[in-house]
Amino acid sequence: MIRVARNEDLWKITLDRPEKANSLTGAMLAQIRDTVRDASGQAKALILTGTGKVFSAGADLDEARAGLATSPLWEELSGALATAPCLTIAALNGTLAGGAFGMALACDLRIAVPEARFFYPVMRLGFLPQPSDPARMAALIGPARAKMILMAGQKIPADEALSWGLIDRIVPQADLLAHSEEMAQDALAAGRDHIGGIKALIPRG
Repeated sequence: MIRVARNEDLWKITLDRPEKANSLTGAMLAQIRDTVRDASGQAKALILTGTGKVFSAGADLDEARAGLATSPLWEELSGALATAPCLTIAALNGTLAGGAFGMALACDLRIAVPEARFFYPVMRLGFLPQPSDPARMAALIGPARAKMILMAGQKIPADEALSWGLIDRIVPQADLLAHSEEMAQDALAAGRDHIGGIKALIPRG
């Protein structure tokens, strides 16, 4: 359900559960977290993407009801991404929803296909968002727009997400991974200490 490709300094993690809209189980979260931690010491760039028309619908509903919605795994994963001393790119192949937001918010860059939609239905479902997600979201798009997503339950289309700053670029599906790899080229040509040094100078969202 998670595929990992390690091509020397460029690593790629792919959510591969399209029949379940790439919804995330505890085992999947733990595997992604551990892979990101490994990449922190070995990769210069890391791309996070998915298969199918949805990047991720968030937590697997059965596991969410059993406690996954409040698991520390979400924060452990987003924290690993946020502090990784490499360039992290969320290549969003489709809609992003719920707890999966944390992975994308913690990445350095976010690019998405035109068909992507963005929503985080915690108000309707009765869960709190993951602790670091509201602050990271507000740092990108401002408090009012963060409340539109988290409190008013608005579904934001890709063009609006781009104008807000929630994503950084819109790319056709066929070009998504190639464009992500092209964005990583400067980092791949640099030293790991140089990458980490520049990243440390930029305030985290």
